[in-house]
Amino acid sequence: MRLSSYGRAMTLTSRALAIAGLFFLAGTAAQAGSVRPVVVELFTSQGCNSCPPADFFLGKLSQRSDVLALTLPVTYWDMLGWKDSLANEANTRRQKAYAAAMGHGGVYTPQIIVDGVQDVVGSRVASVESAIEARSEAIEAGMAIAEVRNAEGTVTASRIASGYEPAAAPPPHQGDPLVPVALNENGQELHINIGAVGGQQNATVWLLHLRSAVTVAIKAGENEGRSVTYHNVVGDIRAVGIWKGSSLSLTLPRSAMAGLPHDAVAVLVQHGGYGHVIGASYISHPDFYPSH
Repeated sequence: MRLSSYGRAMTLTSRALAIAGLFFLAGTAAQAGSVRPVVVELFTSQGCNSCPPADFFLGKLSQRSDVLALTLPVTYWDMLGWKDSLANEANTRRQKAYAAAMGHGGVYTPQIIVDGVQDVVGSRVASVESAIEARSEAIEAGMAIAEVRNAEGTVTASRIASGYEPAAAPPPHQGDPLVPVALNENGQELHINIGAVGGQQNATVWLLHLRSAVTVAIKAGENEGRSVTYHNVVGDIRAVGIWKGSSLSLTLPRSAMAGLPHDAVAVLVQHGGYGHVIGASYISHPDFYPSH
């Protein structure tokens, strides 16, 4: 379903294909020998009659260890007779920001963004899997065994509460660094440790709160009578820091996360806020977070 005249999903572009050859060795995953997952974001709506096949496919992707599959319900189809019970304006703004960054004329559902690099119609399984494979090969090409340096500095609770603006777009570069991201939690805090790489960098650190599975019985609109299960539903997304290339440590106290229903947390490091994803990590069922 489309909101504007933008009517075709991009095929695998020469730029995406070139990434594999241009990736430079600039870091390591959280543990030597591991590869970070490819981030797959599905923009969907309960009011979109072409979305359920993409929602089902996203559920299958969520079971893969090499993919961080995210569902971002958007708000603009609420006008069709059923208000999406999981949608929020932050997800809608994120999709529109991607459209602007990629030079598109508008947004549509179901849309998948693969690692901030490529746009694919969410129900086109073969195209999505090809895009994931290409990005995975690029990530593997960028792997290098390196020591993750001790993180520098700590972000205070007041700074987290006020939030950050997304980073400006980085200068032109010939490849994406592979940025190590490690998450650890205890009863009081979530710790995000981001490793250092060489060169000039300017990336946003995003924190996402997820609900692993939510089943909705849709009672009106174009999907009336359907029951759809959504996976890794993004209920909240916020910028919590800016990464400049040096090692960085962020500490998020439990009090700053109060009132956010979720049972998992994801962290993305992303060029310019809405550019290429260069680091990602995920924790399911943090014991100190409310699940309802």
